[in-house]
Amino acid sequence: MRQPRARGVLRLSAKPGARIADLHQSGSLKALFPASRHGILNAVFLNTAGGMTGGDRYAIQAEALEGAGLCVTSQAAERLYRAQPDEIGQMEVSLRVGAGGRLDWLPQETIFFDAARVRRRFDVTLDPGARFLAVEPLVFGRVAMGEVVREGRLTDIWRLRRGGKLLFADNISFAGDVQAVLQRPAVGAGAGALASLLFSAPGAETLLAPLRDLLGPTGGVSLVAPDLLFARITAEDGFELRKRLIPAITRLSGQDIPKTWTL
Repeated sequence: MRQPRARGVLRLSAKPGARIADLHQSGSLKALFPASRHGILNAVFLNTAGGMTGGDRYAIQAEALEGAGLCVTSQAAERLYRAQPDEIGQMEVSLRVGAGGRLDWLPQETIFFDAARVRRRFDVTLDPGARFLAVEPLVFGRVAMGEVVREGRLTDIWRLRRGGKLLFADNISFAGDVQAVLQRPAVGAGAGALASLLFSAPGAETLLAPLRDLLGPTGGVSLVAPDLLFARITAEDGFELRKRLIPAITRLSGQDIPKTWTL
C-alpha cells in the first residue's frame, strides 16, 4: 500500500524596491520574508513536511522582475530520506530574472540519506543584463553520525538560457552504491560533499581568477560562456564545504551570507 506523500508549490516574484509582486504558496512549501537590505527582497522557504522522500512532489518558481532584486534561501538544510524502490521524489525549480534584475538562489545543504531517490530539475531564464547567482550544496550522509550512503539515486538537471539561447546544460547522476562512486578519482576522490556554483553577470570573467583562489585545489572553475562562470567544489564533509562556499558566495553576491546560514 502506498503511503501518503507530500505536495508543495511556491510561486514568488519581486519588483523594484524589495517588494513582493506576486506570491502563491500551497501544501508543505511556505515562504518567510525577513527584513530586506540594499533594495533586495529576501525570501526564506521551508518545507513543513520535514524533508523529501519517494513520491513527494515540489515546485518552486521565483522571479526578479525588471530592475528588481531577489535572494532566495532555505530555513534549514533539506533532507532526502529513504524511499521505496519503485518511488522517486521530484523537485522542479524555475528561476527567471528580468533585464537589469538580480536573483540569488542560495539554499543551504541538501543532505542525502541512504536509499533516497530524488530527481531535481532547475530551469533558469535570464534577460539581457540580468545578474544571477546559484549554489546547490549536497552532503552525502553526516560524517559525525557515521552515516554512509550505500544505495540510492539522485539526478540533478540544470538548464540556463539567456536571451532565449541555451548557454549552460549540466546533468548529475548518482545511482547504486553512491559511496563507491564518490571514491572514484574523477568523481569525488573520497569526498563526502560537493556543490555546484553558477554565476552570470556582465563582466563575470573578471572574477574567474579570484574565485579560483578562494576555492583552492578542491574547486574547479571555468568560464563556460561570455559572462558565465561555473564551479564544482568537493569537500570531506558539509563543514569543510561551507568553509569554501561562504567566501565565494560573499564575493560573487557582494552581500553578507543569508542569516539562516549562520543560525
